[in-house]
Amino acid sequence: MSTKQPATLKLDAFLPYRLSIASNAVSDAVATAYRTLFGLRIPEWRLVAVLAEGGAMSQQALCGRTRMDKVTVSRAAIALADRGLIARTANPEDQRSHLLTLSKAGWALYEQVAPKAIELERRIFAGFSQAERDQLGAMLERLEAAAGALDEG
Repeated sequence: MSTKQPATLKLDAFLPYRLSIASNAVSDAVATAYRTLFGLRIPEWRLVAVLAEGGAMSQQALCGRTRMDKVTVSRAAIALADRGLIARTANPEDQRSHLLTLSKAGWALYEQVAPKAIELERRIFAGFSQAERDQLGAMLERLEAAAGALDEG
């Protein structure tokens, strides 16, 4: 009979927890700026940025690119459409879905927000060397791949 104590979870040393806290802190700072300056919530900004980079895509494709759930993507798309920032067109490859694209107003907003996003990133990472930023980027890629492998397995 074993009297070994079960492992104790210490949140401050549990890297998934720390990663989540750091992500939330950065996201909250960015969200405040986007909401104040442009009236955008984070999911809305993500859709604008992904559509600017990737062109027209379905809501399902947006879910995959942003890692947001269908309801969040749908609400963000509705809010952006209500503001005239995106347009919906029939998807020629799937009649059950629509393709979303940035409207002229959406592109104009993106052109205002993108420099602010770059500035926020610069300020957040001002205390990091380029080598540290590169290393963090590489580590995040590895983390995403490892988490993806858990989803598959």
